[in-house]
Amino acid sequence: MSRLSLTKASLSRQKGLLKTYHDVLPSLDLKRRQLSAEREAARQQLEEARTRAAAIEAEVGKSCPMLAHERIDLSDLVTITAVHQQEENLMGTRLPKLQGVDFRVADYGLLSRPFWVDAVVGWLQEALRNQLQLQVAEQRLELLRQAERKVTQRFNLFDRVLIPRTRSNIRQITIYLADAERAGVVNSKIAKRKKQRDIAVAP
Repeated sequence: MSRLSLTKASLSRQKGLLKTYHDVLPSLDLKRRQLSAEREAARQQLEEARTRAAAIEAEVGKSCPMLAHERIDLSDLVTITAVHQQEENLMGTRLPKLQGVDFRVADYGLLSRPFWVDAVVGWLQEALRNQLQLQVAEQRLELLRQAERKVTQRFNLFDRVLIPRTRSNIRQITIYLADAERAGVVNSKIAKRKKQRDIAVAP
């Protein structure tokens, strides 16, 4: 760390820095609070996606109990062909957003597969879509946590380090300059008295 310059120019510079830090602090605090609110919203979306996943599983078990007993391969019945995803910029943080999902449903003969397969197609599509929403919600939550952590660190740097240090520097320079001014006045008076004494002593 460079040595603090104890001059009027340095005092002016430190006061300018302090003003800048105070100007930046409210915007950082606002951003931190907004990110915190968005993180909480993302956490709720994640919980909702998990709840939906459990509800879908329960509904499938209730509507199509035969799935647990019948030996029918449904693994290739519904597949994802495309995922449409965009990015949104939220206070400088780029977040994924699921726009839509395209599915391919395998051809199946009405006679070769049971009647309930149609219902299963719908459930599988919903389950796959929800799984993607769950993944996106997890990504959003993690990205918002990272962004909030970063902004909080910056806020703390200004609030707990830079502002107190700059105030201390201003106090130190002010005291030094006041002491120097007093010393200058005292030295001036001493020099003046000495000069008057010399004049009085002179023949």
